[in-house]
Amino acid sequence: MRTAPDRRAFLRTGGLAALALGAQGAPALGATAGMTGRDTTGAVSGPRPADWRALADGLAGKVIRPGDASYDSARRLFNPTFDAVRPAGVAYCANPSDVAECVGFARRLNVPLAVRSGGHSYAGWSTGTGLVLDVSRMSKVSHAAGRARVGAGAKLIDVYDRLAASGVSIPAGTCATVGVSGLALGGGIGVVSRKYGLTCDVMESVQLVTADGQLLTCDANRNADLYWASRGGGGGNLGVAVSFEFRTHPAREVTVFFLHWPWSKAVRALRAWQAWGPSAPDALWSGMHLSRDGGTDVQVVGLYLGGRADCERLLDRLADAAGSPSSSYVRQTSYRQAMLTMAGCGSLSVAQCHLGGSLPGQTRGGRLSRDTFTAKSHMAYRPLSEAGAGALVAQVARPGNHTVLLDALGGAVARVRPDATAFPHRTALYSVQYYAHRAGAATWARTAHAAMRPHFGDHAYVNYTDPELGGWRTAYYGANATRLAQIKAARDPGRLFRLPQGI
Repeated sequence: MRTAPDRRAFLRTGGLAALALGAQGAPALGATAGMTGRDTTGAVSGPRPADWRALADGLAGKVIRPGDASYDSARRLFNPTFDAVRPAGVAYCANPSDVAECVGFARRLNVPLAVRSGGHSYAGWSTGTGLVLDVSRMSKVSHAAGRARVGAGAKLIDVYDRLAASGVSIPAGTCATVGVSGLALGGGIGVVSRKYGLTCDVMESVQLVTADGQLLTCDANRNADLYWASRGGGGGNLGVAVSFEFRTHPAREVTVFFLHWPWSKAVRALRAWQAWGPSAPDALWSGMHLSRDGGTDVQVVGLYLGGRADCERLLDRLADAAGSPSSSYVRQTSYRQAMLTMAGCGSLSVAQCHLGGSLPGQTRGGRLSRDTFTAKSHMAYRPLSEAGAGALVAQVARPGNHTVLLDALGGAVARVRPDATAFPHRTALYSVQYYAHRAGAATWARTAHAAMRPHFGDHAYVNYTDPELGGWRTAYYGANATRLAQIKAARDPGRLFRLPQGI
């Protein structure tokens, strides 16, 4: 038996997730407000130094400006690709009142606004040249009576850790440092989604600061339009999320597994996995990784909400179709340890499973690193044919450092109507992420994505934001795009929250 591998070691992140991570997550709560300029009315066209000082004095949190000792650290996102962006200020908000103050500052003084939770926006839209509103300080996690109250700035590894102390959890992604808000607002594909649904499916309520500075509680009965849109509509479109309430599930022992096949069996393993993973019992989630990064590799990773023996019987069915794996690792462990393992932190403590530093969201003992990457996505609504599987394997085999990550859906995800939340991809079999590093990464991602379009169609996941994506409204939102646009027009008619791919 092998030593327990890290799910994302090949991504060099110890944490950037293929599960929406976010990040992902995802885009974090990225938002930009355009500089409109109102010189003829006598309004100021931008903030003066005194305005920035007044903002800082009015916050319980902290504003960091160019020239401050921590500015170069505070302005950075997870992806160093965007390091050249230099915000005029970064506000670490301590409470909803701070958020409202920052929103008002941006509105009154025509300051471009970018809102940041985990800083994992694939397009870099959680930074900008104006004010970056960071919610990382708002990270409290509590549990009572089957509900978790989670601050918008909480990082996923901390959510898992703090809820585990109460013997519960929520369905979420694998990237340790993704902020919960970016993940949840875009949907939230994760390792127990097939059993418990997407992160947005267990969202009971969300508190938003809207463009007019109001703090609104949004649920099925109050501000129901914003509640619907906040479950899959993507961050940064309708306001700044400050806290969530989620339904929880029991966090018992689980089984994690990592299987490998030789590259010569890649097409067979891929076709076997796509027939097995999305139709497995709901308690089993899996993902397939096809990688070229110092060599080619075929890997299936996953988690089973149950014991090892039952898990191995299910894995035997995959092996019957794909052929015997060349190596395997199957282990029963605690839910908390499983989340560390899936985050690439299997040998680290929770404190170490963070970016290092002293700013909110970081830890002094953090051992994770930032990652330079390019990514694109598809959502697979039908299985790949033999030709389609061969085309995908051929793209991965091209020179470079890249991975295609396929994450199984189905189960509880598919039992929700496509129009019940803003997340439309309920009948997709799995998500597809093209993830590349180093020289030539963008070219490989574009070429692979284009080559697979005839096989996967024009569906994409909003948490894997792709600034080059054509027809992004339909790709991200499907038939839900029209309703989202109507809610946007009613709730933010002045378009304070403005993204290049904003609804």
